[in-house]
Amino acid sequence: MAVCSLPPIRHRPMSATLPAHRPNPLGFLPVWQRNFLVWRKLALPSILGNLADPLIYMLGLGYGLGAMLPSIDGQPYVAFLAAGTVCASTMNAATFEALYSAFSRMHVQKTWDAILNTPLGLADVVAGELFWAATKSLFSGAAILIVITGMGLTNGPLALWALPAIVLTGLAFAALGLIWNALAPSYDFFMYYFTLFITPMTLISGVFFPTDQLPGWLAAVGQWLPLAQGVALIRPLLAGQVPADALIHIMALLTTTAVAFAIALRLTRRRLLK
Repeated sequence: MAVCSLPPIRHRPMSATLPAHRPNPLGFLPVWQRNFLVWRKLALPSILGNLADPLIYMLGLGYGLGAMLPSIDGQPYVAFLAAGTVCASTMNAATFEALYSAFSRMHVQKTWDAILNTPLGLADVVAGELFWAATKSLFSGAAILIVITGMGLTNGPLALWALPAIVLTGLAFAALGLIWNALAPSYDFFMYYFTLFITPMTLISGVFFPTDQLPGWLAAVGQWLPLAQGVALIRPLLAGQVPADALIHIMALLTTTAVAFAIALRLTRRRLLK
């Protein structure tokens, strides 16, 4: 009796469960556009919400505490703090979008699942989230920049160059946030990110006071953080000065973005394949 031999069963690798797509440099645009169209319905409340908290701190500390402080680098404390507020607001807007909003679209609303059933790939989705979070940070930073310019806390046309610096800062923190988003099992997990990373970094990166007031080792740590790079670019520009070592700070932010995005994409792919 002849025995029919069957070919061996070959298991498909897990990477094959995500469809392969040809790289498209502009593949992120539909994802960005989708997020923008959703945000546009609540644009005004969103911008006002991003303005309220940083402006309260800036006005309260800048004019209240600032009245008891001497000038810093030849400018009143409120102007010093205004530049730091722009940077902190940029960081927070990008971080919140890359964490809470991106997590909702990935895990709760299953928006990413729907997008991945189109010709777009996972890299397009993650890149779209990256650039959208940076766009949200630009909206937030630009709104505060307009307010402080109206208050006379900026000096000269060089302040307009703060807008590209805001985008670079937003990209860096969006990419870092996407790493944590790929690791988070729930919304509660994001509090660790803010408590252990965002808040300490805000305190040692020159947002509220010059870093030379810190112990030497702590100031050295702070100057390598991405928020400090943004502060080093934006504060001189708002004061009408060309930032020292601008190219170094720009490259630091771009390198942070590239490395963090690569890690975020790898971790996100591994999470979705589980």
